[in-house]
Amino acid sequence: MRVLSGIQPSGSLHLGNYFGMMKRMVEYQENNELFCFLVNYHALTSVFDAELLRRQTFEAACDFLALGLDPEKSVFWVQSDVQEVTELTWLLSNVTGMGLLERSHSYKDKTAKGIPASHGLFAYPVLMAADILLYGAEKVPVGKDQKQHLEIARDIAIRFNNTYGETFVVPEPDIEESVATVPGIDGQKMSKSYGNAIEIFAGEKEMREKVMKIKTDSTPVDQPKPVEGNVLYELYSLFLDEKEREKLKERFLTPGLKYGEVKKELFGVIWEYFAPYRKERERLVKDRQYVVDTLREGARKARQVAAVYLERARRNVGLDYWNE
Repeated sequence: MRVLSGIQPSGSLHLGNYFGMMKRMVEYQENNELFCFLVNYHALTSVFDAELLRRQTFEAACDFLALGLDPEKSVFWVQSDVQEVTELTWLLSNVTGMGLLERSHSYKDKTAKGIPASHGLFAYPVLMAADILLYGAEKVPVGKDQKQHLEIARDIAIRFNNTYGETFVVPEPDIEESVATVPGIDGQKMSKSYGNAIEIFAGEKEMREKVMKIKTDSTPVDQPKPVEGNVLYELYSLFLDEKEREKLKERFLTPGLKYGEVKKELFGVIWEYFAPYRKERERLVKDRQYVVDTLREGARKARQVAAVYLERARRNVGLDYWNE
């Protein structure tokens, strides 16, 4: 099955990125045809510093490779290296109703958080649809917050196919409910823009400070601690299998548990879990040419697939004027 997903290179990667998308991508590449990319066109809606975008794009590539993405088993590239996506965005725009975009929760949420309203931010779902449809993706792993964008992509694909004839694969969402939304240290969805993220490759002191700031309730030590909606419990559970989660649950429900002690434990678990990945990332950062060459080769492979779908779309809408 062809699986596709992407992530913005707009800041340090955090636990939400890893468990919501990246870990699953590494697992998918073993038995599927994986397409994975860095969406730097999308990042332009919020990053307005050219040097910062360059640096974050390179660092995000190092992150992905360090965390186990294998360019021999998958197609890994940077969005802007496949310019076909911008042409397809325009073709899709002409079958996308304004009402569909006006109902986008993401646009409303981001502008409410202070991100400047722009056409790019408003039309973000159309570019996302082009990202997906250009490669014939059958399955798209997304977090709960991105589910609506995938539904929009499906609507656009269906509308295009109904208008111009069968052109695109209509993708299916893949949402793993246990990690659909990873909470940040304040209880909201973990996000760079909210300032509540635990970064995967943060320094030891910074990571410890973040973990110790995880929001907890005021339940006395001699009382059972709630697990439903408990940010500390939910974050710790990400690193445990089902049996281990049950043991953690028992600990929370047994009087005497101290949140501060559990936070120290969790820091140790996170730090050790990502230790080998930190070492590999350090190596990759020093080998810039390898990373760049890997991305260029990935873009070459991606363009071979993109050319097929774009040419079909151009033909079906009538841009091949030389044909009768």
